[in-house]
Amino acid sequence: MPSSLHQHSPDHAVADNSTASVKLGLLLTGIILIAATMRSPITAAGPIVDLIRADTGISHTMAGLLTSLPLLAFAAISPFAPQLAKRFGLEAALLTAIIIVTFGIALRFLPSVPALFAGTAILGCGIALSNVLLPSLIKRDFPLRVGLVTGLYSVSMNIWGAIASGISVPAAGFTSMGWHASLGMWAVLSILALILWLPHVRNGRRGEVYVASRNTEKPVRLISSSLAWYITLFMGLQSLIFYSTITWLPEILSTQGFNPSSAGLMLSMMQMVSVPVTFVIPILAGRMKDQRVLTAITCTCLILGYAFLLSGISSLVTIGVVLAGIGGGASFGLVTMFFVLRTADARQAAGLSGMAQSFGYMLAAGGPLLFGLIHDWTHGWTIPLLLQVALAFVLLITGIMASKNRLIGDSK
Repeated sequence: MPSSLHQHSPDHAVADNSTASVKLGLLLTGIILIAATMRSPITAAGPIVDLIRADTGISHTMAGLLTSLPLLAFAAISPFAPQLAKRFGLEAALLTAIIIVTFGIALRFLPSVPALFAGTAILGCGIALSNVLLPSLIKRDFPLRVGLVTGLYSVSMNIWGAIASGISVPAAGFTSMGWHASLGMWAVLSILALILWLPHVRNGRRGEVYVASRNTEKPVRLISSSLAWYITLFMGLQSLIFYSTITWLPEILSTQGFNPSSAGLMLSMMQMVSVPVTFVIPILAGRMKDQRVLTAITCTCLILGYAFLLSGISSLVTIGVVLAGIGGGASFGLVTMFFVLRTADARQAAGLSGMAQSFGYMLAAGGPLLFGLIHDWTHGWTIPLLLQVALAFVLLITGIMASKNRLIGDSK
């Protein structure tokens, strides 16, 4: 057989397709592992806030910083993530993110209050990069499976966030390091992600960060787009609701008669019930031109969930935790899809993601601090829970506007 015929044989075509499939499979695995590091270091702190406060003597307001600091880092770093990716490539930028997260987690293992807060701020910087860049990577490399891949990475983030909440209290009793071990053990997960992401950096496409735009018009100024601001507000409000909850729900439940381990497990359950929702919602949203029905269902779950928590009735509280988890997972799934459904290309998606996460997390960072401050003033959790219900109503309004079938460039 002539060599030229051999080179173009069907067997070689199949082999090429197989190689491409393997590469995409490895890339997907890497995305899922990075996602696993994006919530667990933060959610691990909520159930052990009482232990940290008892050991260090910090106030509720200062304890709120353990959640607010990463959110402030998200706000500060998010605008710079697209430029970092443009200069060095998405793969290298994400590797940098994992290294920063690992270093931050390692600092929190040290028996020092300044190291605790410094490490919390640093890991927030790394997570901020991943938050912005993963949606752009997904839009670039999985253009026909955006909903599915977004769902998978959301599931990974939520599963590991739930696991971190559930095992923090037991892990604090395993060694003499106490709560330091509960926070520091997550370096194992980030180191694994680091090792498995390295091959993607070697094969990365520096200078080819974004796919080509579908339109040749002048780039849209996101800051002047009403749709971009609705998405930004939706991002900030759902984050404020979620991070305030993971910070203070265990203590709220403790005042309602739950012991610390049970309260931690309830927080874990809240996140675990969100897992299937965060997988299904992006897929459903990707198949719908208009997501207003999904938004209405999502916000109704949040409103009812926090109203039931406010009741203090044990059976209703459990239902409330479940509904809050469903609503929280659905709102996160929706906003990650808004980044891709409301933009024309991956460059615009990265820009919108950066804007929404910068301004949105700046708004969200005030939640845990404000709730801790209100508790210090009132010595109760009634007003913070009423505030959560009110915020869910505002989320509904902004979500309806963000859910309409249009692109950023179409908004005025």
